[in-house]
Amino acid sequence: MPEDKELLTLPQMRPGQSGLVAEIRGGHMMVARLAAMGIRKGGRITKISSMMLRGPVTVKAGQTQLALGFGMASRIIVATEKAAE
Repeated sequence: MPEDKELLTLPQMRPGQSGLVAEIRGGHMMVARLAAMGIRKGGRITKISSMMLRGPVTVKAGQTQLALGFGMASRIIVATEKAAE
């Protein structure tokens, strides 16, 4: 991984932050379900918002905006641009 990238789960990302899906930590059924929603490894994803206390995470993948449960969102690892220090 290039040094200017950092890996975060979707819940760890800030609203408005985007990156490329680096990994999906789930079985083939979960990967297939996410692919049907437009979330694939290597695809661009943007976090729109999230609810407090393990609530759903709203994201945009392509032209589609959708809400993912906290558990599923926690299994999606995104390579984001490192914040300037």
